[in-house]
Amino acid sequence: MERQREETRRIEAFRKAARTILPLPEEEVRRRAADGTLTELPGIGPSTAAVITDACNGVVPERLVRLEGTAGPLAQGGEELRARLRGDLHSHSDWSDGGSPLEEMAMTAMELGHDYLVLTDHSPRLRVANGLSAERLARQLGVVDAVNEHLGDSFTLLKGIEVDILDDGSLDQTPEMLGRLDVRVASVHSKLKMDAALMTRRMVAAVRNPHTNVLGHCTGRLVTGNRGVRPQSQFDAKAVFTACAEEGVAVEINSRPERRDPPTRLLELARDLGCLFSIDSDAHAPGQLDMLDYGAARATEAGIEPDRIVTTWERDRLLEWASARL
Repeated sequence: MERQREETRRIEAFRKAARTILPLPEEEVRRRAADGTLTELPGIGPSTAAVITDACNGVVPERLVRLEGTAGPLAQGGEELRARLRGDLHSHSDWSDGGSPLEEMAMTAMELGHDYLVLTDHSPRLRVANGLSAERLARQLGVVDAVNEHLGDSFTLLKGIEVDILDDGSLDQTPEMLGRLDVRVASVHSKLKMDAALMTRRMVAAVRNPHTNVLGHCTGRLVTGNRGVRPQSQFDAKAVFTACAEEGVAVEINSRPERRDPPTRLLELARDLGCLFSIDSDAHAPGQLDMLDYGAARATEAGIEPDRIVTTWERDRLLEWASARL
């Protein structure tokens, strides 16, 4: 359902039902399914009860059959590049505005064949997204360490942040905390209609900050989706991308279909100026990690060489790049 971008409220209904069922003894679940009392439990309605009942009876729920019929690439083209992607540098958990625990995001990334996933929950200023204070971020880093202890050597959940670019181009987190992270994605989320000259100065300052590794969804535009549409911010793209090329900051190819950011013209400009790129899902739920398909298709169409895409790099090379300017 997440992969197909179905309504959030419907997805959340199934997640709530799962949270209710998970701690219960199997015998109780089977008994309630048999006598029709599942809906007496909090968070379980007729639709979710029907799915649980089918599962108890050994029947693959019709809803699941229909969803599994949509399996396969989300986008046409880019399959070869998609197979070369080793990880994803932009994802969110329920510590900020994501829908699932970070453990579930990590496990899904493993199932997709990733070598690494960077957890990049929001920074403090983005209160609408429950951005992490320095104290909450420090606690999260401890949880990430604990998760990695159980995952083995074939996959790593990396420590990161999607840090707000403030009005003056500074980053919305303490230098000490930014220095403790593996990867930092810097994005503009406010005053998207700022004067072009001021926006250019703001973005270049952020790119020049040695903590910045990735410039996230650079124009901030929305082209479709339930949040409506939003025009792209105005700035001197040549100046911004030149700074990215000089500093070794990757321009994010944001794979969310409602963003398609940067637009094709700017993507080609960044390519011609010699920028690095990062194909990221910006996933806010496990099923959205598959959205890398869209970004791989766009990068392939733009003729971007795979080795210029940092998410094709193996983990140690990625970490060396991300720490090189500190």
